[in-house]
Amino acid sequence: MNLQRARDNYLRYVAIERGLSQNTVAAYTRDIDAYLAWLGERGTTEAEAITLPDVSAYVQSLATRTESPLTSSSQSRTLSSIKGFHKFMVEENIVENNVTADVNPPKLPKRLPKAITVDQMSALIAATDGEEEVRVRDKALLELLYATGARISEAVGLNVDDVTVSEGMIRLRGKGGKQRIVPVGSYAQVALDAYLVRVRPVFSARGKSTPALFLGPRGARVSRQMAWLIIREAGERAQLDIELSPHTFRHSFATHLLAGGADVRVVQELLGHASVATTQIYTLVTADTLRETYITAHPRAQSAQAK
Repeated sequence: MNLQRARDNYLRYVAIERGLSQNTVAAYTRDIDAYLAWLGERGTTEAEAITLPDVSAYVQSLATRTESPLTSSSQSRTLSSIKGFHKFMVEENIVENNVTADVNPPKLPKRLPKAITVDQMSALIAATDGEEEVRVRDKALLELLYATGARISEAVGLNVDDVTVSEGMIRLRGKGGKQRIVPVGSYAQVALDAYLVRVRPVFSARGKSTPALFLGPRGARVSRQMAWLIIREAGERAQLDIELSPHTFRHSFATHLLAGGADVRVVQELLGHASVATTQIYTLVTADTLRETYITAHPRAQSAQAK
């Protein structure tokens, strides 16, 4: 079958039968059109004529082309689109074999999580000091994020019954509905107690009855977007010229625990990671910090040639 006809059938399939969003279909269209144009320049216009070396060469060309070479993540996304197209052609009996089956995406570089220092975290949380109602709430939220390493979705999804301030424990609901019990430090306990006693009843009275722990001034549950704004505004008040996000608290929580001597498997349980391999990424961050400190501080850490 002519590749253009197969392409039209596939895009119709993902748009109508699979019901993918307009943006997703548009991305598939761009990826496949660029792929078919590349094949066409090499004289390949029939689906049956595409070979494994063709696909491998195209994926490699994405990274080496002179104009706008793609990153590893973009290469992987493009290959995913191409694989879906070839799988469709096999299922529709357009071709016999899926030549993309053995083509692997490029290995993505391991991104180390970004944590801030203990002093920066203290300044960030201190930026929520104040007697105003929203400041009391904001301090409770930020203290909780740092004390527990909770994902922002877990934090804003908390209900009052999930928190036992007197016992210093909190119940978090993670990915897949999995629950875990996490201890809450004394700073967070004090901040939560102040919020629950002085502010939450006031906010709750202004809206519909809700079990949500963190509320906005009108009584509605704090959203993830609102939490982002709270953190961003605190960073501006603290004059921290660094990129901040809710995940900054989670990364800093793990990094500071490991730097303080916590066992990696304990941190794994606290973070709710399914695999300890995910948690071990933070040990690389700690090792990098130790290495930088050593090189800077030790009188014989650098080579004689560097002096």
